Amino acid sequence: MVLNIILTFVILVLIFVSIKYFIKKNKEAEIEEDIPVEDKTFTVEATIEFVKRRLDEITKINLYDIGLSEEELKRRKAKKYELRKALKGCTYGDVNDKKYVKELIYDLLYKEYGVNETNISKAIPFDIPSLLSPQDKFDILIYMYKKDFGYEALTQLIKKYNLATLKYVAGEAKPCYVITSDEINEIYEKEQLTLSFADKLNVLTQRIYQHYKGYSSIDEIRDMNIDGVSGGVSGLPESFLSQVAQTDGDYLEQMADHKVPRACDSIWIFFQGKSIRLAFLSFGKESELKRVCQNIYKYNNPGQLSDTNGFKINEMKDGSRVVVVRPSFSETWAFFVRKFDVKRATLEQLIVAPGKEDAIDLLKFLVKGARITSLTGEQGCRKNNNAYGYDRKHIRNNEHKGSRNSVRVALKKNIPNKKYIII
Repeated sequence: MVLNIILTFVILVLIFVSIKYFIKKNKEAEIEEDIPVEDKTFTVEATIEFVKRRLDEITKINLYDIGLSEEELKRRKAKKYELRKALKGCTYGDVNDKKYVKELIYDLLYKEYGVNETNISKAIPFDIPSLLSPQDKFDILIYMYKKDFGYEALTQLIKKYNLATLKYVAGEAKPCYVITSDEINEIYEKEQLTLSFADKLNVLTQRIYQHYKGYSSIDEIRDMNIDGVSGGVSGLPESFLSQVAQTDGDYLEQMADHKVPRACDSIWIFFQGKSIRLAFLSFGKESELKRVCQNIYKYNNPGQLSDTNGFKINEMKDGSRVVVVRPSFSETWAFFVRKFDVKRATLEQLIVAPGKEDAIDLLKFLVKGARITSLTGEQGCRKNNNAYGYDRKHIRNNEHKGSRNSVRVALKKNIPNKKYIII
């Protein structure tokens, strides 16, 4: 009897010691796994992958398998539906859906991923200006200006530093409208910005969003109150560069140093009648430009952009007009977005030439009388803005076709006779 009690006690002690040993071993293993990945965890690429995976889990989870109460189930279902709707709507240019998705990304980074004041600089080196790229500095500038000026942020930045002026740049024989990396670096230095942790996290959130659901480097620019934005409309296509690089070693080195203008480096804005090239911005690679082109035109399901149907003309949710082209219809992937600020447009603002009163009165009488009226002029002279606010079926809009940021297209037999586009 005594022997049995002793043996039972010994066995229980051994079991207790074994359990304690395995628990301690597992804890040590977890610590060992966490340490090596610390430096890699908070890169932009890693955070993007985390956000993609986490949002995918949220939208695809089966709520009926969790064992929720009826009230909690209804709440989670509504939240899930709202998120799916926002993820779809933000790709159409809906700023409200974009705001919703960005707020969720912000919370995921802060509450789940553990981004803090220390490790956030591993993604974007906010505290070391010399390590910031021109795009990093521009993103910070736009964010800080947007806090004060809203969607007039880019306009205020351009006007404050007189960026919309003709200037000579290296490699150009004639002056052109361009904003360079040097100008962005100088502006950032002059501004002497002080960012809080919340500011830094918002900038990082925007960076993640624009590569996940947004329009890459032009995402915030597209939302600004400007006349338009385009991408892939200048520079050499990737197919041509790869062919030349196979036979020309020097050309390959120039490509590696980004001295050769590529189509994916081409970003233009249309600002107050001027086409301005943003030389400091780039899509980085052709696949990113292709992704933007494939998403930016899809509002109201206009059909698939394909090799046989190589162009699409559509509107975005905010009324912007978008044209997208792709090879082999065009030499590169490219898009054109024209924005129309309907709310602010008045005839008194748009017509400023001497004798404008008579012209304004005449236009009003013509529209009231339902007369067919033709508005003609150069690009950027506000023809569309004039037309909006009236019955547009009586107004014909004609414009000249000359423009520096243009893409060569091939005319094909499958394009209807009555359908033509000027790009």
